[in-house]
Amino acid sequence: MAEEVVLLAFWFSQFAARVKISLAEKGVEYEYREDNRWDKSPLLLKMNPVKKQVPVLIHNGKPVCESTIIVEYIDEVWKTKSPLLPSDPYKRAQARFWANFRGQEDEGPNSSLCTVGLGSW
Repeated sequence: MAEEVVLLAFWFSQFAARVKISLAEKGVEYEYREDNRWDKSPLLLKMNPVKKQVPVLIHNGKPVCESTIIVEYIDEVWKTKSPLLPSDPYKRAQARFWANFRGQEDEGPNSSLCTVGLGSW
């Protein structure tokens, strides 16, 4: 049985870009579904009923929400290719700090360039 991987996202979101690049780094094939920020799809509302926002990674029917959590999930599930997070616990904590810090600022057109990878910090 093949794995089903679906990404619900909005094209302009830096958080969705973070997930897309992580999936690409791991070589994971997935179906991309654009979701409208102002007219949320029934699938989005079902998969993320608490925050009702993208990105949402749906892996074999199970949703994972919040971009940094999704990136860590991708790193743990698809272990065979280069790790996204450092193996050293302190460096991993620093990577998480900077990813969360930068992610809380703005969603300007260039901001996704600075928040995509967690392992590069």
